[in-house]
Formats: sequence, structure tokens, C-alpha cells
Amino acid sequence: MIILIAGATHTGKTFLAQKLMERYKIPYYSIDHIKMGLIRSGQTKLSVCDDEKLTPYLWAIVKEIIKTAVENNQSLILEGCYIPFDWKKDFDETYLNEIKYVCLVMSQSYVENNFSDILKFENVIERRLAHCACLKEELLKENERNLQLCKNYNLSYILIDGSYEVEFEI
Repeated sequence: MIILIAGATHTGKTFLAQKLMERYKIPYYSIDHIKMGLIRSGQTKLSVCDDEKLTPYLWAIVKEIIKTAVENNQSLILEGCYIPFDWKKDFDETYLNEIKYVCLVMSQSYVENNFSDILKFENVIERRLAHCACLKEELLKENERNLQLCKNYNLSYILIDGSYEVEFEI
């Protein structure tokens, strides 16, 4: 079983992956680790703030990791904002039957009412580098865009509204 956790920055992807790892004993891997390895090793000139350019670059690697895990009957949780919304096109039914996907989306009211807490908990699992500031306006736009794309591609999502309660069963 492969679990893909997508979503905008600060939505709690790594936090959910950690909870699932603890509950189901399935290892998780943050796509940010691949990103930082490529950047720090000089394999790319892209920066940590180049999310749109990094997505196709990283996805080319991640989709092959997924295929390898499925072919070897291994379970894995992959999380990050670098999973394109048209990800299903890269897999045939054999692979798709082994992949569960969810996108974490914060509602406009949640962001508006909890922005200071969102920033307060940004390092709950991993320490973030402060290179790219999280701006409320950008977070609102990114979450609205992600919600619309999930609907357009008929993808599963968890809408975070009211309080931060994210549950995902496999």
C-alpha cells in the first residue's frame, strides 16, 4: 500500500504522515528530503522556494519510487506538496489499486481564524528553514487552488475547517 499525502504548505502533511507511521508501522518519506538532497548536493540550481519548477523535477523521481515499492509489495507513505494533481496518469491499474491519495486543504475561514497557530505549529515535526516566508494571502490562494484541483481531478481531500482534526484511515 502506498499512501500519498499532498497539500499546501503548513497543512500538516508531515504531521499526518508521522501519525500514520506510528499507528500502522508504515515508514514515511518526505519529498522535501529529496528536494533538499538535490539542492544541497548541487544536482539542481533550483532553490527551496521554486515549488512550481520543483514539482515535475521531483515527481519524475517520486513516481519511480512508488512503482518500485509496489513491485516489491512494500508499503510506504510519501508526503509533500510536489505531487501533481494529474498524478494518476503516470500509473496503470496495477499500480493505482495500491495507491491511496489524500490532499489536506485548509478552508478560508480556518486560515483567517487560525493563522497565528498555523505558524506556531509549523515546526511540530521538522524544523523548517526560514528561506520562504508563509504569507496568509499566499496560503489562502494555494489552499483554494488545491481544493478546486482536487474537485477537478476527482481526488480525495480532507477539508480542515473549524478545528484542526485530521483523520485518515487506510
